[in-house]
Amino acid sequence: ILVRQRLVAGDTDQQVMDYIVSRYGEFVLLKPRFNPRNALLWGTPVLLLLAGGLFIVLSARSRRPVSSALSAEEQAALDKMLRD
Repeated sequence: ILVRQRLVAGDTDQQVMDYIVSRYGEFVLLKPRFNPRNALLWGTPVLLLLAGGLFIVLSARSRRPVSSALSAEEQAALDKMLRD
């Protein structure tokens, strides 16, 4: 209703957009304008991707291969259990 009223009053599309943004803020836009006030809004996806990539790299580096070979004692105990 507000947009229609502004258009009927003779405002241009840009004037209506400016009015809505001044009244409700940048977050009402589908694609907010880039300015220092909303730089965090634009930078957050990039920061999250970088943090996720760093997490994956660090967790992959910290993994050590686990030895799956059984010791002689463990093999003997396993053989005994399987025979029983």
